Amino acid sequence: MTTTAHRVVIVGAGFGGLEATHRLAGSPVEITLIDRRNHHLFQPLLYQVATASLATSEIAWPVRHLMRDRRDVTTLFATVSGVDADRRCVLIDDGSEVPYDTLVLATGARHAYFGHDEWEQWAPGLKTLEDATTLRRHILVAFERAERETDPAKRAARLTFVIVGAGPTGVELAGTIAEMAHHTLPADFRNIDTNKARVVLIEAGPRVLAGFPDDLSAYAQASLEKIGVEVVLGQAVTEINREGVVFGGKLLEAKTRIWAAGVRASPAAEWLGAPADRAGRVQVEADLTIPGHPEIFAIGDTVLINAWDGKPVPGIAPAAKQQGRHVAETIKARLRQEPTGPFRYKHSGSLAQIGKRLAVIDFGRIKLRGTIAWWIWGIAHIYFLIGLRHRLSVALSWLWIYARDQRAARLITQGSSKVV
Repeated sequence: MTTTAHRVVIVGAGFGGLEATHRLAGSPVEITLIDRRNHHLFQPLLYQVATASLATSEIAWPVRHLMRDRRDVTTLFATVSGVDADRRCVLIDDGSEVPYDTLVLATGARHAYFGHDEWEQWAPGLKTLEDATTLRRHILVAFERAERETDPAKRAARLTFVIVGAGPTGVELAGTIAEMAHHTLPADFRNIDTNKARVVLIEAGPRVLAGFPDDLSAYAQASLEKIGVEVVLGQAVTEINREGVVFGGKLLEAKTRIWAAGVRASPAAEWLGAPADRAGRVQVEADLTIPGHPEIFAIGDTVLINAWDGKPVPGIAPAAKQQGRHVAETIKARLRQEPTGPFRYKHSGSLAQIGKRLAVIDFGRIKLRGTIAWWIWGIAHIYFLIGLRHRLSVALSWLWIYARDQRAARLITQGSSKVV
């Protein structure tokens, strides 16, 4: 590797960052890949870790292992604190700097509580492996503590699970928790009937899965209610505290609250003083560059761009991968001094699981629902996993759940059995 190679720094080893790194293979560049975690996470299945369906190792891979054969890639386990665009260097929180010729910001998103950050301690969200294992512990401990609770009202609160937000994550969480309570756990407990657990899905909007067509949204709601989920629509949550959730002027006592209602982009826009929307997403140029900085690209959940037939590109994994691919092709074209074009998003479809045998899929002209959609959903997700071992492991886990209603990852970690 020569010292004259073009220096590309990629911040974030998510779908977009990894795709850009992969597509730059064989190019005359030196790549530095920076992430504050040492693993790439398959976020679409994160909720399955939270609901004890999959183990953490089945949906995450060490970044260094993924890059082991790429001598052109240097991986840094570090937290970025800012960008000095004038001097073209990335600032690390330990005071060090990483210089670049081209910078790719693929820094993702975080939870957004709409001005009520104090709610996070009572209703954690789901964005990282740590979030997933914390939620898994909350869910499983709720049943364990209900088993020991003698007061009927307190036991009911222990067995009430509230999910705020009825997008794909909220719907998938609600459906899986309900099925776990009604099918997986009943035989495991002696003092409680887990079938009496309440799973309440609260949505401020008029329907679940707002990004899907009306008929699929209605089907999803009916399916959720059929498996025991209480769907509350048109009600905004006004308070979350130690006791439960307030909506419609009333308190619903619930010891397990999960936030799935909103996200906020990473602070990339703040680092650069770039224009951003209310969610903090950078408003990039048509080629995914930062206004005034053609050497800086931003991709994934951290950007806003109307490149889907004039509509905003959704914050999903396929979109991030397409953007990563576009950035890599643009960098290679620039090095060859060839013209480049704008980014155009091609939507492959929207998928959401409702239960272990139910899903909805929107392919545009083709819409699927039910068991067939669930099989396609599963095959699609297995296909995008990295490595044959992970694909086989996840497939076997799902087949076991499908056939026996058993979830092998029901492990409580990070705490003791003390009742609080």
